[in-house]
Amino acid sequence: MNQNNLNKRKEGARYENLARTYLKTQGYSILESNFRSRHAEIDVVAREGKYLVFVEVKQRSTRSLGLGAEAVDGRKQARICMAVRYYLYKNHVDPHTPVRFDVVSIDRGQIRLIRDAFLYRGNMPW
Repeated sequence: MNQNNLNKRKEGARYENLARTYLKTQGYSILESNFRSRHAEIDVVAREGKYLVFVEVKQRSTRSLGLGAEAVDGRKQARICMAVRYYLYKNHVDPHTPVRFDVVSIDRGQIRLIRDAFLYRGNMPW
């Protein structure tokens, strides 16, 4: 792995830690971080009330690339949904468990939580 990729991973881990800390202050219980499937990685799996929440964390340090949340486009959403389907299967999650997709966007140091940021894309596994 080259130095640039290593630095990006370190920076990404730092922002994911910041997001988890923020989510805890908002009442989320963190269940897992960086769940990987062959399709994508789920940054944070959490519980908020009755919901099992899958959280994507995106960060932007400048406006030139837009807002972090804008990077969670339809293609990214579809990949996350495939990973979630695998997570639900692997962990034998009750099919009646309500799930939600949230995004934590960290833009120029400001954290914004977008609850229910997108809907499940694909066949509903639950």
